[in-house]
Amino acid sequence: MMDIKEILKLTDELVLAQTGEHLDYLQEAILRGTLQDQKYAEIAAATHSSEGYVRDVGSKLWKMLSKELGEEITKANFRSIIEKVEFNNFSSATVKGNVTVNNVNICPQTPQSPQDTPQPQQTPTRSHIDLGDAPEIFSFYDRTHELATLETWIVRDRDRLIALLGISGIGKTTLALQLIEQIKTHFDYVIYRSLRFSPTPDATLTNLLQIFSQQAEIPHAIETQLSQLINYLRKYRCLIVFDDVQMLFSSGQLAGQYKSGYEDYHLFFKQIAELCHQSSLLLISWEKPREVAKLERLNNYVHSLVLGSLGVAAKEILKQHNLSDEDSWETLINSYQGNPLWLEFTATMIQELFGGNVSDFLQCDAPILCESLQAQLDQQFQRLTQPEQAVMIQLANETEPVTLPQISKTVQLSTSDLLNAMQSLGRRLLLEAKEQGKTTFFTLNTVLKQYVKNRYFQ
Repeated sequence: MMDIKEILKLTDELVLAQTGEHLDYLQEAILRGTLQDQKYAEIAAATHSSEGYVRDVGSKLWKMLSKELGEEITKANFRSIIEKVEFNNFSSATVKGNVTVNNVNICPQTPQSPQDTPQPQQTPTRSHIDLGDAPEIFSFYDRTHELATLETWIVRDRDRLIALLGISGIGKTTLALQLIEQIKTHFDYVIYRSLRFSPTPDATLTNLLQIFSQQAEIPHAIETQLSQLINYLRKYRCLIVFDDVQMLFSSGQLAGQYKSGYEDYHLFFKQIAELCHQSSLLLISWEKPREVAKLERLNNYVHSLVLGSLGVAAKEILKQHNLSDEDSWETLINSYQGNPLWLEFTATMIQELFGGNVSDFLQCDAPILCESLQAQLDQQFQRLTQPEQAVMIQLANETEPVTLPQISKTVQLSTSDLLNAMQSLGRRLLLEAKEQGKTTFFTLNTVLKQYVKNRYFQ
């Protein structure tokens, strides 16, 4: 009796000889599940597909095999028939020649020149890695838990849409690039693109489609472009990473509001999340996209991860700057929220002005924000609406965390404006919310509080 691996190999070679394409991920999963006596519902669950879609793909596969073998094949009799088939002089090397299966001569069409017939897309023998404008990473500090979580969502669970969120400087891009290095062998295509210069939806989709087929004509309609991309995401196992997604959103509007002319990104991300395919899109942003905020509550294939403090691993940053008073390092790390970039800026100041003495620096009454850190925070605060600014000013004046009713008594905003501002600030990751029983308390971290005081009260 043939084992599963042998049956899959022979079936793949037969399909390749006739179509010029290997079995795709879902076709192979259907065959493997069939050989293991799994029902369509079980195969669908294992591949994160709908049962109806799996049945449709399976039906087309049985019809194709029936036609090529001259015998009706169904899910029920596939194994018994395929084991009786004698493959004579058949291998992937004979694709261009005649192949005999069960005494039926299968002869591919007469070969034509490349000018006459476009060559079929072939599954890459190894991953196609296109990191585009990804920055070079010189240091990576321990993010074991976060890496494990993202790997589980993408590799094991095959999530379709994942958001990696965090305030600027927290290490999102570095983590994503480390993740790519760790899991790239699981994919046919790995693509990284920064959206920092706000490319239009058409430009982004055109760029992606050209990666899969440089000679194919790119359609003009966004719906057709998306349809083509989804087909590639079904055919190949792809990991696509979009960095700086916040640059698609309007400044001076509530979080996640697309710039004029960029609204089709909403359709793009929504279809990635809702349509069946075998690929993953990772979004990196300062602000949570509204699609993610909505769909992660309804869709099992949508998740978000907020990146927090680097913790004790941040001591490596201080060590690289040759700072002294190691007993004080943890206090310094906590004061600057374990943010790698904030600590880089601050460690440079300590080295230059305090001779590397952390204890002397911590004698200062308030968190000291160097010019580079203030400029970096300016980029985020310039995006706030006036109601958001009013809430931030009020929270900066509070000495203790406060509840929403307490905020409403002191901020001169309508209930609607206040609630929208609070929700938007949460999606910008500028608020800290703490649950105590059934009550939620809000506050700002010490760095943001000091920044607001520096900006509005001096």
